[in-house]
Amino acid sequence: MGRKLVGFPLACKQPGLEYSESVMSRKIRLLIVEDEIAIRSGLMDLFVFHGYDVEGTGDGREGLKLALSGSYDLILLDVMLPGMNGFDICAAIREGDREQPIIMLTAKSGDEDIIQGLSLGADDYVAKPFSVAQLVLRVQAVLRRSGVAQEMENELRLSDELVLDCRNLSGSLQQTVLTFTRREMDILQYLHTHSDRPVSRDELLTKVWGYAKNLDLETRTVDIHIAKLRRKIEPDATNPRYLLTVRGAGYRLLAE
Repeated sequence: MGRKLVGFPLACKQPGLEYSESVMSRKIRLLIVEDEIAIRSGLMDLFVFHGYDVEGTGDGREGLKLALSGSYDLILLDVMLPGMNGFDICAAIREGDREQPIIMLTAKSGDEDIIQGLSLGADDYVAKPFSVAQLVLRVQAVLRRSGVAQEMENELRLSDELVLDCRNLSGSLQQTVLTFTRREMDILQYLHTHSDRPVSRDELLTKVWGYAKNLDLETRTVDIHIAKLRRKIEPDATNPRYLLTVRGAGYRLLAE
């Protein structure tokens, strides 16, 4: 769907892409940190065309400075950058802001880059070369999810040892302090709300990430987030007590 992005001319409407009016209801601020001029310029043209207020830079340190200003609704962040790489930028952002939506742009679809980016707190990743139409859909989905106010329980007590503070994105496991990103807490809350049954990867992508049900999307985002959560909340991540895999069905979050 859509043409592959390697560097492209001024964006035009992509065949088969449904454009979300809700995303365009206000001026959304987007930061693009990408050192390849053709790609950065093409992405800026693409999102300006869609009604976004877009700023871009090709330098890693400048990208971090802009990102830390806290004035962007979403950051598109390349991995390979001069001055400072995207992984270090993502980690620095997450030190001070666990809710900032971030999508990593990876040069390859290998597990190492993808796992590292998501483990550092990115909401999603897109591997180059990528479809322009799918990139727009992913940006819209992340923005839609981050803008939805949810009724949240103040506390999830999964056991006497594991307590989660949903509003403050924190928790404790055997007196060890835990911190979470907004996406991680959304996953835990959704699984807790539906703890009577397994929740599939597709359902999590639809309900937590906000992707359309009919979007043909191949991604390991869910699996990598689940693995990261297990390393946080499980006394032994290799033998989970709380966040279980139900073979062929999905995941369940169990309280003791």
